[in-house]
Amino acid sequence: MSRLKDMYSTEIKDAMMKKFGYKNVMQIPKLEKIVINMGVGEARENAKVLDSAVKDLETITGQKAVITRAKKSVANFKLREGMPIGCKVTLRGEKMYEFTDRLVNLALPRVRDFRGVNPDAFDGRGNYALGIKEQLIFPEIEYDKVDKVRGMDVIFVTTAETDEEARELLTLFGMPFKK
Repeated sequence: MSRLKDMYSTEIKDAMMKKFGYKNVMQIPKLEKIVINMGVGEARENAKVLDSAVKDLETITGQKAVITRAKKSVANFKLREGMPIGCKVTLRGEKMYEFTDRLVNLALPRVRDFRGVNPDAFDGRGNYALGIKEQLIFPEIEYDKVDKVRGMDVIFVTTAETDEEARELLTLFGMPFKK
């Protein structure tokens, strides 16, 4: 079992109960899932680009990636409905906690000029979106084998009702927010 999950079961719940004064343990917000999305626009011309993006995402998460397809045709982007344009992974349970641990303790400190993540990227319903500019910050990715530097979106979906509750939960998980 991951260190974060152990921590969540006791320390984090106690801290959340004290700060927000919940009357029931079931009211305490928890991390529901993490969705990692990689948009690969170049996949229109070259299908092999998407394969390498899928491989990178699977290496980072340790789970099979799903190819996402265009929902609408957009003539300006030379895009037809149904064309593969990206990939995504949804992490839950043990893998979710392990990924959060690796992101906070290994990957984010490797970002150049890192001063913390944006504390304003909450959606109003207790979910947090984090943009990563390059997949190289993860130690699983070998620098020499990367064909192109790609970014990704990491969305933390919580059961929190408000952004304040979600921010506190992620802070207790070790997310380094800017002051």
